[in-house]
Amino acid sequence: MLLFLVATTTSSNWSSNGNLTKEGVPSTGHHVLPTVLVLSLLLLFVALLAWYFLRLKNQRKAVVTTVDKKIPNGILDEQDATVVLLPRSASAIKHYPALIVEHLEDEYRLRSADDGKLFREEYNSLPGGHAQGTYEEANKDNNKDKNRYPNILPYDHSRVVLSQLEGSPASDYVNASYIDGFTVKNKFIAAQGPKEETVADFWRMVWELKVSTVVMLTNLKERKEDKCYQYWPDQGCWTYGNVRVAVEDFTVLVDYTIRNFCIQYSSDAPKTPRPVTQLHFTSWPDFGVPFSPIGMLKFLKKVKAVNPQFAGPIVVHCSAGVGRTGTFIVIDAMIDMMHAEQKVDVFGFVSKIREQRSQLIQTDMQYSFIYQALLEYYLYGDTELDVSSLEGHLHKLHNTFNQGDRVGLEEEFKKLTNMRIMKENMRTGNLPANMKKNRVLQIIPYDFNRVILSMRRGQEFTDYVNASFIDGYRQKDYFIATQGPLQHTVEDFWRMVWEWKCHSIVMLTELQEREQDKCYQYWPAEESQTYGDYSVVMKGDVSCDTYSLRDLVLTFLPDKQTRAIRHFHFHGWPEVGIPAEGRGMIDIIAAVQRQQQQSGNHPIVVHCSAGAGRTGTFIALSNILERVKAEGLLDVFQTVKSLRMQRPHMVQTVEQYDFCYKVVQDFVDIFSDYANFK
Repeated sequence: MLLFLVATTTSSNWSSNGNLTKEGVPSTGHHVLPTVLVLSLLLLFVALLAWYFLRLKNQRKAVVTTVDKKIPNGILDEQDATVVLLPRSASAIKHYPALIVEHLEDEYRLRSADDGKLFREEYNSLPGGHAQGTYEEANKDNNKDKNRYPNILPYDHSRVVLSQLEGSPASDYVNASYIDGFTVKNKFIAAQGPKEETVADFWRMVWELKVSTVVMLTNLKERKEDKCYQYWPDQGCWTYGNVRVAVEDFTVLVDYTIRNFCIQYSSDAPKTPRPVTQLHFTSWPDFGVPFSPIGMLKFLKKVKAVNPQFAGPIVVHCSAGVGRTGTFIVIDAMIDMMHAEQKVDVFGFVSKIREQRSQLIQTDMQYSFIYQALLEYYLYGDTELDVSSLEGHLHKLHNTFNQGDRVGLEEEFKKLTNMRIMKENMRTGNLPANMKKNRVLQIIPYDFNRVILSMRRGQEFTDYVNASFIDGYRQKDYFIATQGPLQHTVEDFWRMVWEWKCHSIVMLTELQEREQDKCYQYWPAEESQTYGDYSVVMKGDVSCDTYSLRDLVLTFLPDKQTRAIRHFHFHGWPEVGIPAEGRGMIDIIAAVQRQQQQSGNHPIVVHCSAGAGRTGTFIALSNILERVKAEGLLDVFQTVKSLRMQRPHMVQTVEQYDFCYKVVQDFVDIFSDYANFK
């Protein structure tokens, strides 16, 4: 508007032949017409403005949906008091046919383009629910308080109906709905996360419907808000209504926790106790969806393995029982469909199960995550092995088959090297002030999991160190993968060790290799050395078969506080190639684990020269061997793939990849009891 007025006024200072009149001197022939023109245009603009605001007022106010509400880490996946429905778009009459699995990769790429525009269109075309569905039971006065969210209610026609307790007419109600699987009717029960006052109803539902498996997809609290009441005892047993629940054991893993319960119904005639397994997926972030579907696919496989063949429905719940719950159910069904028909019909299946519980799948992010998980499963399949089948798998990898069906080691590793490096997520490491802190310019930490140091007062960019948090088998961020320090980054290295409470450092390079500097010596050559605010004292240096063991004392000088550090320096791993045998690697991994148990399981710092090839191989082996010991299972491919998603170039060569398999085989041969694990 202002620009327009300036332009109009300026035009009044030009004569009809294009010559500017003298400034401030009225031009008799040209003054009246421009003034009238300006006033006319002003009136027209005011009229248009008034019409626009009147139209805006009369329009129905646009709903702010979970898809519109962008936030730094993703998109809000569940509302707290209510769950906002997406408005139906003009494209609601569209139908999206099933996809042949061979087309899945191309279709995923197409839908993901332009910030997932086509995924949003497809999601917005889904029917909201059952057109004639009613919620009479859920809306009864006696049942309203049992609902966690006032607009997430089970339909009358598909709700789970409990037996009615004597003297309690509303006791048959629980906020839960039967949901079909791909071919199995009522395979699942989609439920809200129990409230404190509905825990007894939840366990009665588990008992009455002979449920053996409960899938939990939310944490108890997220963003400091209650998402689900803890409906099980931490230890011992507790009685909820008429159901006694005893904890038998639990296993905590990096993505999920498994809890085994024994439940018994207390009545006049004692009932036979029953086992119930709860699988609690803990890696769904507060916002959005998991960064990668790998953890969810492993979790789903575990659920399928745990659930007995003739058990009742699998209870699945998050907080509201629609978003994450629906996502899990759809992935399960579509994998079954993939096996049966070599195609997937996400749109059709979601449309179908929304007839049983409205609003299943809450955001277009969850919808696209389903496709991402299906594509991951289609491209890479199930690469998990039982240790008893390892020898046969290795024979297959190391032998050439017919060209059409060859599945060799190189082909398996090539799938990993084809993974895209997310350069757009390396902004901090590529800042000019930080570039000189990187030893190798291609190996820079991703922003989403880089190790952040405290910012020094008045000094910009002092929070950066070339290091990445890497998940362990049981703990998130269990490792810190970093480069060998440069001379000018040694203080940052010790600052990282101090601030993240590390007690173990694993070094996999020599200071010099092939007459080139690979790592600056960051520990004292004699008794002590000071690096900025940190002093390091050598307390002991012992040589083992394949590694040196140094005991160091790290002191933060401003506070005079100290910490014991154990430094494991592995020898015999050349920059090009692999160690001569795997026994030394097994020994050092075991020694580090013993140190961790004694020092409190804080992050383990692991480095070679650049912090990728040898570093990634060590971390991969640590995770693989721990799983072999715990479960008798291994998945070298997915372990390495997961590492490469957390830091570029982890496990750099096919020789290092093959070495992972060889060390596991050595481990099984040495500790043959593990070969019998099933």
